Amino acid sequence: MISLEIAAFSVEAAIQAIEAGANRIELCENPHEGGTTPSYGALVLSAKIKEVPIYPIIRPRGGDFLYSHSEYEIMKNDVVMAKELGFPGVVIGLLHADGNIDMERTSELVALAENMQVTFHRAFDRCLDPIKGLEDIIQTGCKRILTSGQVPNVQNALPLVKQLVNLANDRIVIMPGSGVRANNIKNIVESTGVMEVHSSARKMFPTNMQFQKESMQEKMQYTGVDLEEIKEMLSQLTSL
Repeated sequence: MISLEIAAFSVEAAIQAIEAGANRIELCENPHEGGTTPSYGALVLSAKIKEVPIYPIIRPRGGDFLYSHSEYEIMKNDVVMAKELGFPGVVIGLLHADGNIDMERTSELVALAENMQVTFHRAFDRCLDPIKGLEDIIQTGCKRILTSGQVPNVQNALPLVKQLVNLANDRIVIMPGSGVRANNIKNIVESTGVMEVHSSARKMFPTNMQFQKESMQEKMQYTGVDLEEIKEMLSQLTSL
């Protein structure tokens, strides 16, 4: 059975994705920053959800994956908090300035996570050498790599994803993401042999505000998940 992980940018979106049938949730905030660590309030609330595993992303800011000492200390604190709240996993990603995987810090975070599974996110897609990066991440103890094949849309990098799956040889899970939708998810799985797939199923929703201040000249909307898209992706996976 192929698992579908959904990136949710709010607790509300996570709940909706679970109701639609998602097998796991990557919980984030700030979609326009590429996803950052959820607030304490969001973590406390989502930790009570037990229907499917929820993995909060541990990322103190957007922009890149090269972190200062203070930012790294924040990440350590957030991993410990996620563990204390009872999450089964977290999502991290750290690089050196030269594009290599920051193995020392990644290994330290994996050790802090203890029994939590650790996913290395799409910082991998910015690393210098994906083959070396794969081996480095395996050595740190991470359980999976989320990747688009080092291009914006994973549909355009299926040969590399397949190569990573073969080289991983069941030592780590390779999970394709970015651009995954119902119209290509089946082809992605069949072309690469992956057992897990990641999608944001992102959809913008208009505000429910009846009053909007015209002088502010803004279009009020928020990021959620497309429930029908999730259901159709699951339907495609079921047919494999």
